Amino acid sequence: MSLMRKMMPVARRVHGESDTVTLKMHFSYAQLLVKNNGATLADLREAVTTFEDTERTARRVFGGAHPLVVDVERHLRKARAALRARETPPT
Repeated sequence: MSLMRKMMPVARRVHGESDTVTLKMHFSYAQLLVKNNGATLADLREAVTTFEDTERTARRVFGGAHPLVVDVERHLRKARAALRARETPPT
């Protein structure tokens, strides 16, 4: 994950914020954060924020029906659910 974190600004600088490579890299990074068994609450929050930013940019660039946008939206819903589950104290 630390390599991805280092390479995302490089991809943004080389390809631009709206490029497919950059968007997919952000998407993959957020997926890694959520899927990490040791994910902290901060990791889940970062994943949700990254998914939201990626979804917004991808929707603007490709439109709402694009497969990348649909994928990001699906993962964003799951990440939000995981975050809510971790933030909600057990009853």
